[in-house]
Amino acid sequence: MKNGPHDPSWVQDMHAQHYLQSWSKQGSKPRVIAGGKGSWFWDTDGKRYLDFQSQLVNLSLGHQHPKIVAAIKAQADKLCYIGPGMGSDVRSELAALMKDITPGDLTSTFFTTGGAAANETAVRLARHYTGRHKIIARYRSYHGATGGALSLTGDPRHHLARADMPGVVRMLDPYTYRPPSGHANPDDCPVCQGAPHLEEILMYEDPNSVAAVILETIVGTNGLIVPPDGYLQSIRETCNKYGILLILDEVMAGFGRTGKWFACDHWDVVPDILVGAKGINSGYVPLGTMTVSTTIADWLKDYSFPGGLTYAGHPLACASGVAAIRAMQEEHTLDNAEQMGALMRDELARLADNHPSIGEVRGLGLFNAIELVRNRETREALVPFAAKNNAAAAMQAMMKYAMDEGLYLSFFSNVIRLTPPLNISEEDLMTGIDILDRTLDIADREYR
Repeated sequence: MKNGPHDPSWVQDMHAQHYLQSWSKQGSKPRVIAGGKGSWFWDTDGKRYLDFQSQLVNLSLGHQHPKIVAAIKAQADKLCYIGPGMGSDVRSELAALMKDITPGDLTSTFFTTGGAAANETAVRLARHYTGRHKIIARYRSYHGATGGALSLTGDPRHHLARADMPGVVRMLDPYTYRPPSGHANPDDCPVCQGAPHLEEILMYEDPNSVAAVILETIVGTNGLIVPPDGYLQSIRETCNKYGILLILDEVMAGFGRTGKWFACDHWDVVPDILVGAKGINSGYVPLGTMTVSTTIADWLKDYSFPGGLTYAGHPLACASGVAAIRAMQEEHTLDNAEQMGALMRDELARLADNHPSIGEVRGLGLFNAIELVRNRETREALVPFAAKNNAAAAMQAMMKYAMDEGLYLSFFSNVIRLTPPLNISEEDLMTGIDILDRTLDIADREYR
């Protein structure tokens, strides 16, 4: 159809003129995507792209996984919607599956439309449960784009809107490549140790006023920072000491991304509230989760739950979640994520031998990143923090080159995030590494 939805130029024009695109200046004309399968997608010209980002780090089982698609179709034929207060077989099945895969005594789940709503609900519940008001969150964080979630967020995007929910207190991150308190050795850094930094903040803020500490278990968008061993344990112990709830945001890191169901499993830390989304159903239908401990669940039998959504526990979303978790279990997806992740880090270490611009390789499972520098000795970043426009030219040039070569990447500041689907094949992984190798020549030209 000329000048209609099947004409790519019409799609581009309507996108530019009538669609508001997230976190962007408007008016651009995007590539028009015609389809996808597995780790690949393609545009209307037939050009194929290897998805090394899993789109927004949510397409964990790749494009068009047949079991999830079939489950959505079957549920649509059976029952498209029923209110959250009524019984639904797929909703109850997903709740039971969540109890099985979440750590420790996490037992009961509220289903939302995404990670932002789940984080909002988690904070509201923490305040309700403790009777306290303050929430401690980190600077290098992203918890969502709704009002409260954006207030929790330290990502520079919170400057673009009135992220002014009262009661939010900031703490620094355990960024061992660049210890935030000026210590050369992370072992001597009170921030990287966790408890000493948190204790100092609590001394000033009054621990009896703090309802919760909210953390991304592994920082996602803001640099993919993996905490050192002992960090999460010390934060957990400090929260226990003062009766403060620990909320772990695993919207990106959860549901197998790190090779375990949840990243906190790597350190045997159990939060009071665990937040998830994205990989629970590969993003096929909007879905988020907020799972609470037995203690909180029992308390809620006497006190009303302070939250609700028209689409909470939507049957189509729950059906896709059940199908995705079952598929991950049946297809040993977590094992593949662990194995392919180890291979990826080995290959990235090899690239670091040939590309001086690679300052650090870090990650767990298929949640990996490379940090790029102008000088390894000084660790000067390739581009400044939160660089935009000309200041980010080198990173933008790499993204364009990779896309032209058929590899979809993204970056934040001087960090390239590498998060392909968890079921990616070794052949596809190595294809991506080969293109990345050539892409990094652009960064090396900036090295001094």
